[in-house]
Amino acid sequence: MVEAGPQTPARATRTAIIAPVPAAEALVGDYRRALDHTAAWPVPAHVTVLYPFVPPEQITQNLLDDVRTSLAPLPAFTCRFSGVAWFGQEVMWLAPEPDAPFRELTRSVWAGFPGCPPYRGAHRDPTPHLTVGSTHLADVADLRRAALELRAKLPVHARIDSVRLIAGGGTPGSWRTVAEFRLR
Repeated sequence: MVEAGPQTPARATRTAIIAPVPAAEALVGDYRRALDHTAAWPVPAHVTVLYPFVPPEQITQNLLDDVRTSLAPLPAFTCRFSGVAWFGQEVMWLAPEPDAPFRELTRSVWAGFPGCPPYRGAHRDPTPHLTVGSTHLADVADLRRAALELRAKLPVHARIDSVRLIAGGGTPGSWRTVAEFRLR
């Protein structure tokens, strides 16, 4: 089922497909606001399914139908975030367990849109993750301090029952949900 949201923001320059993780907001929301620049866009706590996706001007009802078709066979699922991990010393994130359902979401949408490889093809098998902070906004000492605090508060249990197509740009307040797709 596709639930259409607001139209693509007028100044949108990018799109993404994400799996929102509302169950994590209570734990990571304050950290993300301080440590993750995307929280100000405002992009919710999420695991990225496919980024970048199509240019915003290519979003049509037919494209939304094709996304829905890509996701149709995939069920809603539960997971937990029980560990803090890092990409180098630049990005601190929470690891979902299991991560296979997130990988399947990415594979399925990518198969429907082969011209949109995850992260422009920079990673052959992208690691599902929920970014908490990065050196784009914070320094490593702040990220390490937050990681220690988060470890003591984990795990977070979550049900993933929808995926969103979002669009926006690189400025605070610019991202909006274009469509939401319920998993079966």
